[in-house]
Order: sequence, then structure tokens, then C-alpha cells
Amino acid sequence: MIRIFPFLGCVLIASAGWAQPPTTTPDAAAVLRQLDDGFAQVFEKTAPSVVVIDVSKKSSLTDEENGADGLDSFFRTPRAGAPSPFQMPEPSARSEGSGFFIRADGMIVTNNHVVAGAEKITVKLKDGRQFPAKLVGADEMTDIAVLKIEASGLPVATWGDSDKVRIGQLVCAIGVPYALEYSFTIGCVSGKGRSGMTPETTPYEDYLQTSALINPGNSGGPLLDVEGRVVGMATLVNGLNRGLAFAIPAQMLKEVSQQLMETGRASHPALGIRIETLADSSLRDQIAGVEKGVVVTTIEPDTPAYKSDLRPADVITAIDGTPVATAQELRRQVLARKIGQTVTLSVWRGGKALKIAVTAGEMPAPLSARPAADRPSPALSATACGLHLGEVTRAIADKLGLKTVSGALVTGIDPESPAAIAGIQKDDVITEVDSKPAPDPATARKLLESHVGTKAVLLFIERKGQKTYAVVKTDK
Repeated sequence: MIRIFPFLGCVLIASAGWAQPPTTTPDAAAVLRQLDDGFAQVFEKTAPSVVVIDVSKKSSLTDEENGADGLDSFFRTPRAGAPSPFQMPEPSARSEGSGFFIRADGMIVTNNHVVAGAEKITVKLKDGRQFPAKLVGADEMTDIAVLKIEASGLPVATWGDSDKVRIGQLVCAIGVPYALEYSFTIGCVSGKGRSGMTPETTPYEDYLQTSALINPGNSGGPLLDVEGRVVGMATLVNGLNRGLAFAIPAQMLKEVSQQLMETGRASHPALGIRIETLADSSLRDQIAGVEKGVVVTTIEPDTPAYKSDLRPADVITAIDGTPVATAQELRRQVLARKIGQTVTLSVWRGGKALKIAVTAGEMPAPLSARPAADRPSPALSATACGLHLGEVTRAIADKLGLKTVSGALVTGIDPESPAAIAGIQKDDVITEVDSKPAPDPATARKLLESHVGTKAVLLFIERKGQKTYAVVKTDK
């Protein structure tokens, strides 16, 4: 109670107006009592649906897998003398997390990282009872897992609508940090749609940010609105600043947990492309006529996009008529579709607006971001941008998984050359130079050399079955 009192005092001062002195009056005391009682009721109503998850893990797991709170280990302050910012203390055979009932028959939702690698899972209820639990299903992409205990008539948390959550609204968190008794903290929603919080960003990073205190052990616990409804699930914190905490939105929790309960796995729609926001793209200066959109950097082999008319360096401006200005906006729109559903992409290519239909497939694995070189580009040499090119034979095409023998094979790259800085790799096959076909090395060399003195060259590339591109900057 002492912790939240200054916060409540701030609420009172703000409601009275900044010009008013913070004097205590009978009315002010009544407001404080109402707030006090309201928060207490949220805890009393919801805490029975929250559980402690005690996990026994294999001792051979890595520190990240065996840390007390999974993903949170990526964000903790390193120990003095630790060789790596990600290396944690010696692995423990046990760890704890939180979770909450979503069905009265014993279905519990928690974080995947809480139960990953578990040999034995025990669930402790607020009333002191303990039950062995089995894993119903887990989804690494969203960090969501569902457990089941054999019991009935259990208290169930009430779902809220995370889509309607507003920045600034009050929220509460319940969890069991550091193996202590149940904790209850209060804060507000600090942000929405947060991504890039983990070392390898996935398309599903769409977190709510909250100032409610979340500690190791809280992972899997509910984030609640003032009515006691679940609007999110605590998943990670920034160890360098405990004021930064993140939760998976309730809408995603409901959708994924339902799939896990029905089939034991979660399937996710995907087009088979890697993307980046146009404003952040190395291609930005090469594209005229469009200010906002999402650049297709790579098309994965044997995916819906690969079978469509979509091409690398296309700029997607809308999906089914809904404008998209950032890569995260496009990801959200795709994830809202169903597998097998055909979507219409509005695309800007070479000064023309196109409509391209793509049928969503199933995402096989998280799509990692395309690495970008961040070094200054030296002047373009006359030796074809620092590239060494050769013929694409049938044997080479088969070895590299190429569909045809057309193009110019990259047999070598000069160190520190524009091609090296652009990220071109040995065994890449250049198929076009600035949208002009390059069916053989001689044509590719001629097209490349014709661009000496210009600002940049756009190369279309086949890379181990993928379709992608590279922008070779000339710095002229």
C-alpha cells in the first residue's frame, strides 16, 4: 500500500488541478478511499485465477533457457566479470513463472519461455493446492503456451479488449516475483505496438508497454484494466531499466491459445517475403512517386509470393485497400488474415501502380530482418563494382537450387568494394541490373559498367532459391 500511495496522491493532485494546493479534505480522503478500495477489489477478484508455475528443467540447458524468467534474461544487467552481457549465473534445475486460468476445467495460459525445456511442471494455486500440469501446446513465435491441470470449477480470468486500450490508462499486474507471495503493482499503458525488443525480432512483436512494475517470475501473469479484465500477459522487461515492461496483447493471447487448445499448435499466415519500411530502406533514393510504403527485400523460395507476380524492390502501399506505411503495419495486416485467404496488394513498381493478388500460406519460421551495411560507400571502380562474374552452368544451378541457368554468377568480391558493402555474396546470381535483364556475365558487365558515375545500381539477385536485391552505391 505504501508503494502505490504516492501514485494515488499524484492522481488526486492532477484531478484537483495543478493550481490547487494538495490539501487533505474530507472529499479528498473519500476519493483516496475509493481508489484504495477499487485497486484492492481488482486484486481480490483476479488473484485466485493467477497461478505459480514451478518448472523442473534439464540442467544442460543454456542460460537463456534456464534463467529464472526466460526472455527476461536477455535484458538483465550483466554481473561483474561476466564474459557476455547475455551470460547468466550457473544454470538452475528449477525456475518459476506465472500464468492464469482461461477455462474452468484447468486450462492455463503462460509464456512459452517459462515452460520451454521442462521435464516436470507443477502448478500452485492461490488457495495452496498444487497440481501436476501437462503441456497442451506452445508457440515459440508468439511466446505463448497452454498448460492443463486435472481439476474443475476453477476461477477464470475475464478477457478484456486490448485493441481498445489507450495510452495513459491505468493497468495492474499480478505475478509471483522471486518466489515471493503474490504481488500486485499499478502503472499505466506507456505505449502500444512496441517491437524490436528481443535480439531476433519476429513478426509477432506487437507489445503493450507498461510502467506497472514487472519482475522476474511475473512472466505469464496477467496485465489488467481497472475492471480486472485481462488486456495483456507480462512477457519481458528491460533489465537495465525496470520501468520498461512489455505485455503480449490479449487479442493475440486469445487467438493463439484457442489454436493451441484445439490442435496443440498454432499456425500463422504468411506471404513469404522479407520487408522493410521505405523510409529506412537503402532503396529510398531509387524510388520516385511514392512517399510511404513497405519495400519487398526478399522473396522466399516456394512461397505464395514466389508464385505470384510480386518482385523484390516492389513497394507495397496497401493490402486489401488498407494503407501500410511501415513494415510492422504490413505484418499486422497479414497476420490478421487467414491461411488460404487471397489478399490484394497495391504495389508501386517503376513509376506504375499495380494490383497483385497473393494467397496467404503458413509461416514456417520467423522471418529475420535483412542485415544492412552501415559503412560509408567508397567510389565505384571501373571493374564492375568489385564483382567477379562467371557463367551459370546446369550443374551450378542444381547445386544452388536455381530454377534456370540464366544470369551472371558471382564468383568473387573485392574486399571493401561497393559490392561487398552492399552485401552481395559469393554464389549470388545477378539476373537484372537496374530492371534490365542480365542473362549472362557479358551483359551484366556491360550494364554495370554503363552505370559508372551514377549514384547507385539496383541489382536483382537469386540467392540459394531466394529472390532478393542489392543496392550498390557509387557515391558519385
